[in-house]
Amino acid sequence: MTNEITSNSIKELEVNHKNFSSACTVLISLYDSTIRKIVNSSVNACLAPLCSIDGKHVITIEGIGSSHNPHPVQERIALLHGSQCGFCTPGIVMSLYALLRNNPEPSKKEIEECFDGNLCRCTGYRPILDAAKTFASVSKSISCENEIGDEKRVDSNGCDGNNTQEKTSQNKGCGRENCCQLNNRFEDFVIFDEFPKYKLKRYDPSQELIFPPSLINRVPKPLFFIGRKTKWFRPINLDQLLDLKRVYPNAKLVSGNTEIGIETKFKKLKYPIQIYVGEVKALQSCEFGDNGLTIGANITLSKFQQVLQDACKRYKSHQTQVFQAILSNLRWFAGNQIRNVATPAGNIVTGSPISDLNPIFLATNTLFTLTSSSSSATTDSNNNKNRRVIPSESFWIGYRKTILTEQEILEQIFVPCSAENEFVSAYKQAKRRDDDIAIVNAGLRVVLDKEHFVQDISLAFGGMGGVTLRATQAESFVKGRKWGDEKVLQNLLETILQELQLNFSAPGGMASYRRSLVAGFIYKFWHDIGTKIGLYTNKNSSCIIEELTEIIEREISQGVQSFGRPEDGKNHVGESIPHASALKQVTGEAVYLDDIPKAHGELYGTLLLSQEPHAKILSIDACEALAQPGVRGFFSAKDVPGENKWGPIFHDEEVFASTEVYCVGQIIGLIVADTQTLAQEAVRLVKVEYERLSYILTIEEAIDKQSFFSMDRQIVRGDVDNAFKEADYIFEGSSRIGGQEHFYLETQASLVIPKPEDHEFEVHASTQHLTETQIVLSSVLGIRANKVVCRVKRLGGGFGGKETRSVPLTAALAVGAWHLNRPIRCMLDRDEDMVISGQRHPALGRWRIGMSKDGKIKGLDLDIYTNGGWSSDLSSAVLDRAITHADNCYYIANMRIRGKICKTNIHSNTAFRGFGGPQGMMIMENIINEVADSMGISVDTLREINLYKEGQKTHYNQLLTDWHLPQLYQQLKQTSDFEKRRHQVDSYNASHKWRKRGLAFVPTKFGLSYTALHLNQAGALVHVYLDGSVLVSHGGVEMGQGLHTKLLQIAAETLSVPLDQIHIMETSTTTVANMSATAASVSSDINGYAVADACQKLAERLRPYREKTQNATFKEICQAAYFDRVNLSANGFYKTPDIGYSFEKNEGQMFYYFTMGAAVTEIELDLLTGDHTILRTDLCMDIGRSLNYAIDIGQIEGGFVQGVGWCTIEESLFFPNGQLFTRGPGNYKIPGFRDIPQDFRVSTYQGTQYPHLKTIHSSKGVGEPPLFLGSSVFFAIRDAIKAGRQVNFNKYHNQYGYLVQANSINEIVTLSSPATPERIRMACIDHISKAALVSRKEGEKPWNLMA
Repeated sequence: MTNEITSNSIKELEVNHKNFSSACTVLISLYDSTIRKIVNSSVNACLAPLCSIDGKHVITIEGIGSSHNPHPVQERIALLHGSQCGFCTPGIVMSLYALLRNNPEPSKKEIEECFDGNLCRCTGYRPILDAAKTFASVSKSISCENEIGDEKRVDSNGCDGNNTQEKTSQNKGCGRENCCQLNNRFEDFVIFDEFPKYKLKRYDPSQELIFPPSLINRVPKPLFFIGRKTKWFRPINLDQLLDLKRVYPNAKLVSGNTEIGIETKFKKLKYPIQIYVGEVKALQSCEFGDNGLTIGANITLSKFQQVLQDACKRYKSHQTQVFQAILSNLRWFAGNQIRNVATPAGNIVTGSPISDLNPIFLATNTLFTLTSSSSSATTDSNNNKNRRVIPSESFWIGYRKTILTEQEILEQIFVPCSAENEFVSAYKQAKRRDDDIAIVNAGLRVVLDKEHFVQDISLAFGGMGGVTLRATQAESFVKGRKWGDEKVLQNLLETILQELQLNFSAPGGMASYRRSLVAGFIYKFWHDIGTKIGLYTNKNSSCIIEELTEIIEREISQGVQSFGRPEDGKNHVGESIPHASALKQVTGEAVYLDDIPKAHGELYGTLLLSQEPHAKILSIDACEALAQPGVRGFFSAKDVPGENKWGPIFHDEEVFASTEVYCVGQIIGLIVADTQTLAQEAVRLVKVEYERLSYILTIEEAIDKQSFFSMDRQIVRGDVDNAFKEADYIFEGSSRIGGQEHFYLETQASLVIPKPEDHEFEVHASTQHLTETQIVLSSVLGIRANKVVCRVKRLGGGFGGKETRSVPLTAALAVGAWHLNRPIRCMLDRDEDMVISGQRHPALGRWRIGMSKDGKIKGLDLDIYTNGGWSSDLSSAVLDRAITHADNCYYIANMRIRGKICKTNIHSNTAFRGFGGPQGMMIMENIINEVADSMGISVDTLREINLYKEGQKTHYNQLLTDWHLPQLYQQLKQTSDFEKRRHQVDSYNASHKWRKRGLAFVPTKFGLSYTALHLNQAGALVHVYLDGSVLVSHGGVEMGQGLHTKLLQIAAETLSVPLDQIHIMETSTTTVANMSATAASVSSDINGYAVADACQKLAERLRPYREKTQNATFKEICQAAYFDRVNLSANGFYKTPDIGYSFEKNEGQMFYYFTMGAAVTEIELDLLTGDHTILRTDLCMDIGRSLNYAIDIGQIEGGFVQGVGWCTIEESLFFPNGQLFTRGPGNYKIPGFRDIPQDFRVSTYQGTQYPHLKTIHSSKGVGEPPLFLGSSVFFAIRDAIKAGRQVNFNKYHNQYGYLVQANSINEIVTLSSPATPERIRMACIDHISKAALVSRKEGEKPWNLMA
């Protein structure tokens, strides 16, 4: 094995998993000789040590099919619109493939659960699930669905969404019994009622790749590899393992590598000696004993689940309490890919204070067998093995410290059976239910006598200190007392909160919330056990207790899409064809930047980043780094050949910080080496000496210190001061909105290639703005722009984050390439990307509003502050859009808005889908909700009173034409059964104490155009070749939004040629010059018109030849024109007409048109944890006449789910020292497959005319507008919180001892965004949340904070 392969701790990290989305999922199969079966597992390739694959069969995305002959899984995901940017798609395909290899007829529930380790940022998940569910067994799915509810849903075609019906092709063959057509079953196809236009390959498990027979008879052998910095051993039995531990007592044991892989990659820990224990069968044993279950400690968690399920069947019901508790937490333990390789031993020995298993082990007195080859503490000795059995309560002795000696291993785990009247429950609360680490978890156990007095009790918690701990004082208090005595419960809650203290600055933050969870878990456990022992026999009480004790379970998700059809006479435009690259994306053939083959002499660059939020640079010493073998250079500000300053609007950034740094993550230098590993190791050897300076992180700090960029904006319409004088009511308030990480699946990446002559450069960059990249690089290198060629094939997502923030990386690499005259590549790791690239702007709105008695808005005075970060970037344009969208959909005759950009010392915030518009609209919707509550009227009534009407003007004096929102609003109100459901939700809330439902109706209006006039232009170049094929080039970048697909349709329609004759190769500055960024949801508009312009010119040139030869093929027509010397290339151009606005004069047309829509969302909320689920969303968008309805539906759903993330679980936090806390997927969570609405109904507004719409084929931009409708989830949560506060707690006290001051629930709900479980729970004011509050003492700083 070469040193290159064994570098980086013997792990070959795949590019796709730099983001930890499981995009690198592969199938690993092995023959298990103990059960004589082949075991198939989905695994994260990036975490699987390469050496551990010996003797196993690996299948990758490329191995199961190609774009010309895809596997049924690949075909269905592609054709049924389950792939947009495609970067995550291989992992999703392989997760489903792995499920089918193990279970060819899964239920729909099993299908949904198989994706719990996968993430997608584009699709909104629904089309993936729809495609996947075509593989579901109808009988299993019906059985499963009957368990969770009987509601049936009907799709837009009138098909029952709960039954996937398939029709198999009737291939009668030639009549012979052995006809090859009949025997070749794989060629049969199926047609599903939900997707009648597609003939899809029938899945035939017998046609799958076989497991290599040679591996069945393989005899494992011990292995030893030595790399550049690591020794790696693979023993095959326990004796060999113990001998190795004796010789190398400090060696690190490796199995799943799920912890060590993270530690070595991101925490930079070093383990020079590693012992792989995955082949030691003695550590994978299982034995069912009379008193409990004994397992080998290195059994995988997936196998552990199976064993526990078997145990639940094998033992008596009362004996399985512990097994069921472990199973309940394993269900939420990471994702399938991790559970398939991770082990209980790793979880136990790591000693994480938030382990999902350790609290249960601690509470149930689980026993651990520790084994070594020699030990003085021996209770059992045979075969030279020394064993000692340690109770779990003695095992963990400090933060990530255990009682294990250096030579010991954890060999076995004994999980005891529960006894009669022994009850065990497990609890876990995280930011996201699936695949997330715990905030707090618990293992709770109690033994009662026949009179319900407590004989023994264990209350174990994770997340309440540096180690999993037991609440011993609370245990002592409750022993001997009667279970069910409400006074005992109240005293128990007081005791445990007194015992488990956290200070305001406690590591992990959320001190009040964590304490409230402890009390909440106790409360749930108390009543759960009370139910089991028969304390609550009253029917009403039983219902209350059931909702209190059960977690919120999701039903199987359903989706309905209702949309328009192509206009008569259109052959291509309006057709719902799949994404043009979908089949390449599902088969792994799609080329992203880091898939480009390595260039001759190519090197790798790694950035040296600031570790201080604000400091002077006193010195930079790279000598040690440069002395390392394979390191080729270090470059900083002094090495820039041209201009070191750059910026998209104002040149206030440096490519390399020269004398001062202004945020953590600012680029100081570049290390260039032969490989990524060498470069990343060397950059850590560069020494930077700083002089620390004062810094500002938050909006509030910036306001206090008057730290602003000089880019203030103001719009005034009407007489605001007089409006307040005439108002019947005046209300004031503020709205706080957090940032959002783009989390595109492909991180920032670039490849800079210097050419042999004339200082020419070829640049491949993962960017949305090729021209910006070209212009900045020419400036930085001191050459002309015509010598810099920039190219993009496709992006693995962008969302605005690659509009300008892709430039710093590319510029830094260009400096290195200039000096070394060699190609340099870099693809940022996820943690680097999040630190460097900036996010959505956090915002604060401070408002004062005047209202009339009848609910009319008389006047609004609003100040909007955004956190721009350390440089201006696009913050001024973001603020412009926030200000112009702060009206949302409401007419306000008198309005004064002022906007300021806070200058702080965090990363430079930038463009993000919606570009400031969502922040402005969120502030307005918060105002509407709080005003309605203050006035005591329905928020829906208040909305309808103030909705814009056709012909009214916005506060920036734009006349509203084609204004269909009032009609759309009323239509959605009817189709969603809003009034009926409002009554049902209110009735539900009146009869449920611990669960509340919320319902919200939110509209949106989004302006389409760049606010910078000059950007509203586009070019295209179209070539027609002699064979009749067409090559289209345009200025837009394909990043999953289907832009290329739509433009191919436009070209085919305009030229009247088949779609398969047209091709788009890439986006390049050599074919289209001076292109605008692909942003603002206008790329289809402007590039579509440019392509149409070029194609119309060509069509006109070809018209005479078409007329001469009526029956000629397009190839013959083109040849005839060529021989007649007709130019078969055409340039197209478009500039958006009519627009042009002046902020100074408040006149002119700001936007070319508006895309509008509305959403109704219903949620269910657990008051004691803050956990919620989205029950149903009905969403309708007016998108004009779509160029491709399927792609636009995908954009609507994906945008909505991204908006849900923005205002619920996606929380961007910083440490007080300026470091980003949420710098990876471990701490920053985006929505997963089971965070989407359970019932997701999406429609496009139909049956209307657009007399004023002048866009290409009367289509509308749709990328950004739907995102804000995700806030309907936020406001539904707020609605549920209101209902929770209105509970008659005094009455409830009489029955259950629940105490709350009557006046504590009458305050207006002011909820900051995002509505995380923490914020939700602490907003549900009750005696538990009040008792759990942690006061901030003088001098205490928050552990983390929202910028």
